[in-house]
Amino acid sequence: MTQTYAGIAWTDEGYRVEACWTARGARARWSRAAGAAPSVANSSPGWRDFDGGRPPAVVLESTNGLLDGPMTAAGLEVYRADPWLLPPRPGFGSVPAGLLAERARTAPGELARVTAEGGTLTGRAEEYFAGVKRGEPIVAELTASGRCFERGRRDDPRVALTFDDGPDPVFTRQVLDILDRYGARATFFCVGHHVAALPDLVRRTAAAGHELGNHSWSHPYLPDLTPEQLREQLDRTAETVAKVTGEEAPTRFRPPYGALSPEVLAALEGYPTRLTMWDVDTRDWARPGPERIAATVLESAGPGSVVLMHEGAGDRSQTVAALPSIVEGLLERGLEPVTVAELEDHAQRSKG
Repeated sequence: MTQTYAGIAWTDEGYRVEACWTARGARARWSRAAGAAPSVANSSPGWRDFDGGRPPAVVLESTNGLLDGPMTAAGLEVYRADPWLLPPRPGFGSVPAGLLAERARTAPGELARVTAEGGTLTGRAEEYFAGVKRGEPIVAELTASGRCFERGRRDDPRVALTFDDGPDPVFTRQVLDILDRYGARATFFCVGHHVAALPDLVRRTAAAGHELGNHSWSHPYLPDLTPEQLREQLDRTAETVAKVTGEEAPTRFRPPYGALSPEVLAALEGYPTRLTMWDVDTRDWARPGPERIAATVLESAGPGSVVLMHEGAGDRSQTVAALPSIVEGLLERGLEPVTVAELEDHAQRSKG
């Protein structure tokens, strides 16, 4: 049976999808502009318009970390073409969609199959953990000097709930509604691609008193970027958030995947940003179930904790379902949900 490959490229304007396949020795192509980030992964009818309804295998590259979650959740085959298999990327954007599809067609065995359990970095976990390990001494120095924040003081009866990868047209609204119900504040680490697509939702988040942070433009695996590409991801996201909200650009930055290798940290040296990590990881992106997500927070979080969750780039219905139990459980223990800025401000004043 013919296999169709759909490469998906990103630019500052959105996504482009291009498919190629073989049929009786002949090649054919299909291409279209796919528009803004939140829509392309959810356009399931479009993914059935191949080979009598058989969906294509999706091909991404490592600087495009926003689509594998919703696409694997939709049952699509997702593959990643790594940098050593591809020509150089442009200054801002990914390798063109047609080249991704063509690489899959000519050498499918060289691509990494992305799974829901392994996430975007399926097959590169060993490399990722080694890079983070090498970066730990530098991160420790940055934390000690106040340039990286992981958690607040353990005598501060508050917890920072944080949400990554949004905004999302469905789940961000649901998260905001729940937080509003309890009068709770949180920090949202936004990706520029989604901010540009959903400006009204970003404005609603800011108007509700929540903090906005920078989570890059396309959620790339940072070690695969040049220093210039990395800084441009941050600059464009910060500028877009500032333009949308009419407020100062966010300086707080959470690196995608927490991928702080020494090389990434060197690229950020002297850059005007405050690194923000976490001490409680719900791993909600793996969809372990609402009960497990809530239990992870309530069993692990204490005074001053920073909790990592997600409301974008995938099916976050389990996170939404867990959130009321999380907020109620924290409040019952006397822990108030606040922004990261509030936790950090208290920690700094206490040092002074």
